[in-house]
Amino acid sequence: MPDLLTISEVSRRSGVAASALRFYEDRGLITSERSGSGHRRFRRPVLRRIAFVVFAQRVGLTLEEIGAELAKLPGDHAPTRRDWSRLSSRWSSRIDERIAELERLKAGLTECIGCGCLSLDRCQLSNPGDRASRLGPGPRYWIGDRPLNEAPAAARG
Repeated sequence: MPDLLTISEVSRRSGVAASALRFYEDRGLITSERSGSGHRRFRRPVLRRIAFVVFAQRVGLTLEEIGAELAKLPGDHAPTRRDWSRLSSRWSSRIDERIAELERLKAGLTECIGCGCLSLDRCQLSNPGDRASRLGPGPRYWIGDRPLNEAPAAARG
């Protein structure tokens, strides 16, 4: 069984805890074979699947979404670079959304979070009278809503 790896070898090579590997297997994201003694043995291509899972989680995909993406891979051969590229190419808009969210967070560090009120009624500078509450719960300006008195960029010229 030289082409098969133990769970500890896969954990060491992937940087993912053995408990997470068992969880991924329970969720159907990876598979293993059992040795005569019942221990898990993984084929080497599982390392690519695990890297895909870890990266997809960092992009913001749920485990259900990751499973759906992995199900699109060919079952008759090890996935190629082209197969992986086809899957990940659909993530650009999601990454752009995360970048925009992080930029709002960065801007809010000094403005909104700096004063500590987020969208509460105490803010007479950015949110007098708690106007943001009409937009919904939570820190409305931080998550991307515009202040009610601010015109959209297109209207400003």
